[in-house]
Amino acid sequence: MGVDGILNILKPPGITSFAVVSRIRRLSGERRVGHAGTLDPAATGVLVVCLGQGTRVIEFLAGARKTYRAVIKLGAATDTYDASGRIIHSGDPSSVRREQVEEVLNSFRGCIEQTPPMYSARKHQGTRLYRLARKGIEVPRAPSRVDIFRLDLVEWQPPALTIEVECSAGTYVRTLAHDVGMALGCGAHLADLVRIESQPFHISQAVPLSTVEEAFPQGDWPRLLYPIDEVLTDWEAVVLSEESEARVKNGSSICLGEGDATTRGPCRCRAYAPDGRFLAILRHEGKNVWHPEKVFR
Repeated sequence: MGVDGILNILKPPGITSFAVVSRIRRLSGERRVGHAGTLDPAATGVLVVCLGQGTRVIEFLAGARKTYRAVIKLGAATDTYDASGRIIHSGDPSSVRREQVEEVLNSFRGCIEQTPPMYSARKHQGTRLYRLARKGIEVPRAPSRVDIFRLDLVEWQPPALTIEVECSAGTYVRTLAHDVGMALGCGAHLADLVRIESQPFHISQAVPLSTVEEAFPQGDWPRLLYPIDEVLTDWEAVVLSEESEARVKNGSSICLGEGDATTRGPCRCRAYAPDGRFLAILRHEGKNVWHPEKVFR
């Protein structure tokens, strides 16, 4: 019997997100395991891992806002945009003042364009960029639009600054660090990165990977799982009639009356069977018509 749910894992440094998924897959015996947003190997913090039918909501979790705390070291830019790379530009940061840093950070707030780093999982003509970078090949990369909702200077200890950034999915904090350094004229790279939040999961509730692994031999690891519907609480909930339940199970659209689910809010809602069991994600199709986008057995 498969296991369905979501883990909020505190990823340690020195391991890839894919390796974490592989460990959970092996330990759980569940074939369907995936994560909702990559963390670089050196980074720590929240890594959301979905199991079983939980993998069917990855698309919603992966697109959620992320919050990071990052340490940016001024004086050297690297080809990887972090401390692991080769220095490609250096400058003297001794003249940089806090006021300059604040001014530069302000220019990165809001909707901005970012060029993904060569050392990233983005693809160019079907090949991962990092594979090309390891061969010394650099290719043009189209910039992407990302949203920086909040960007705070938490600490200024020259030549390093600590920032906290709340951003849209797809934002590269490494690129942000690199671009800040270039804007200051001295170069910079990402020295440390912690993912504080991947909505709705926060680091304060994250379970260390080692603790998760230790729970498997004891057989009580399922207690660490979040139910699938619990992470979708931003959407309204509706309890279906037996007739509507049957239609949804068959993949047919249903009509919801006024007061069941508003059409003024999100275009999706959580649907529950009459016995309270989470049944489906419904998508609004217009007027009072809702279609079962995903049905959970």
